[in-house]
Amino acid sequence: MPKQKVKATKLSVGLPFNLGQLEFVEDETQQRAAWELYVELTTRIAAQPLDPDTGILREAFTSLYSVFGITRDILKRAGPEVARGKNSFGPVAINVLNKGIRAFLAKWHPLLQAHEENRPAGVSVRDHERAWEQNAECRKALAEVQRQMTIYVDVLAKIAGIKADEEDK
Repeated sequence: MPKQKVKATKLSVGLPFNLGQLEFVEDETQQRAAWELYVELTTRIAAQPLDPDTGILREAFTSLYSVFGITRDILKRAGPEVARGKNSFGPVAINVLNKGIRAFLAKWHPLLQAHEENRPAGVSVRDHERAWEQNAECRKALAEVQRQMTIYVDVLAKIAGIKADEEDK
């Protein structure tokens, strides 16, 4: 019996953080790496909205920082197969880190840290953060990063071959 040829499927998706379009041919290595990162991101506040009346910015920042280590680990395990050209999973993942998340954290982390260092004794972290004059602006910027991360999660789902249920959105 002759072997059947499997036709590769070309996928085109819009990327977050104004990174353009990704057009690539699906392969198992990229799908597995995308699935692994998808699972990590969908379970973290990095890609989930932070309610204006709840949550602490530091927790969201820590979640965003964790995406760097997680992504590096996944890319190292997946190997160079996921980095064969700009239209592959690896370069996209690195660009999301460097051109998306890093840009936000480079601006806001030092500002938040300086404010945190001036918290008076007896004032809760939450109350001190709420009193920060840049709290609303920072939360607005964070919400935009989280919106972009949601786009990224959708891209990862497509790369992984996941058919997301519309009710989940």
